[in-house]
Amino acid sequence: MLKSFVVAAEELNVTRAAERLFVSQPALSKQLRTLERQLGFTLFDRVPSGLVLTRQGTALLPVARDLLARWDEGLDLVRQAAPTGTLVIGLQTAVGRGIQAEALRRFRERMPGWMVSLRVVGWEDPSAGLSDGGSDVAFVWLPAPEGLATKVLATERRFVAMPEGHRLAGREEIDFAELREEPFVALPEAAGPLREFWLGGPGTIVGGEASSPDGVFEAVMAGLGLVLLAEGNAELYRRPGLVARPVTGLSPARLAVAWRAADHRPAVTAFLRSFA
Repeated sequence: MLKSFVVAAEELNVTRAAERLFVSQPALSKQLRTLERQLGFTLFDRVPSGLVLTRQGTALLPVARDLLARWDEGLDLVRQAAPTGTLVIGLQTAVGRGIQAEALRRFRERMPGWMVSLRVVGWEDPSAGLSDGGSDVAFVWLPAPEGLATKVLATERRFVAMPEGHRLAGREEIDFAELREEPFVALPEAAGPLREFWLGGPGTIVGGEASSPDGVFEAVMAGLGLVLLAEGNAELYRRPGLVARPVTGLSPARLAVAWRAADHRPAVTAFLRSFA
């Protein structure tokens, strides 16, 4: 409530102060009245033009500013004294999209002294290391295995990657119905529902399997089949001799951050808050 008082004293207008504090005007007014009741004196006179500090409010303002500054300094000291460790982030494909770098920057601000380790996990484990405890959090493509909590970070169209000499490579976009007779490179069977998603559904012809992005694109170049991928990954995994075209008739792909639903450790929580 002290911060509410200081901002209101600086603005002398409840509407502008509420906008700075990202709260509603009624909520701010309630906070100020509560503070006045607790202190036992009035901080503001309400006038048609807004607010005017009383003599008590004027006297309290520099004290409140000093207390807030000291509080911020105290929080910095607490953060510096916090235990350190390593947060392991599992992933199966490049994340890109500006998501990972920004999240790591915010995490380091919240958890100074903590190290971050990126763990690349094969498609045999669709949880990206969460199921066996090797990862603390992970970037995954949905659907995710049961028992994981997820937050969607990006929703994108699905593309199909094929050799540049393929009969459909010249199209601007391709209906998935036209690909039903084409073989596809599949994820391992251990990937479960994720394997079916990246095959476009049941009934798709499987021409080969691969457990990593590099293995997938090598299989495509070798002529074992085509592969579906998210729009953002079509750019991240650009390869000479391959083209990627948008596919219609398919639901979009969803990239998410995932964690074990019962895991409330401070480092995990701090990382998840980086996406707020």
